[in-house]
Amino acid sequence: MDNSKKTDEFYEKLKSQLYDTATWPSTYLYKFIVLTKSPGVNHIDSLFDNLGAVITTTESKNGKYTSVSINVKMQTPEAVITKYKEVTENVEGVISL
Repeated sequence: MDNSKKTDEFYEKLKSQLYDTATWPSTYLYKFIVLTKSPGVNHIDSLFDNLGAVITTTESKNGKYTSVSINVKMQTPEAVITKYKEVTENVEGVISL
């Protein structure tokens, strides 16, 4: 199975779970990992600009990676997924959790 199909199936499952577990609009917690020395943290920050997001970062013990946690009110599960796709398409080397 190609990665595109796996990704589509993942997002469809996520959307279903989000509808089943929350009342929308709802606050959603995004988590990403990027290389500390990359522009990834700033890029992710800019993608959530003007959404009222609370963003916290934590460097790994050895300082190689940075965890980015974002609490933000989203209107629908589709909006959550759109933002995931926007981050993964625009931030090189990002890992979504």
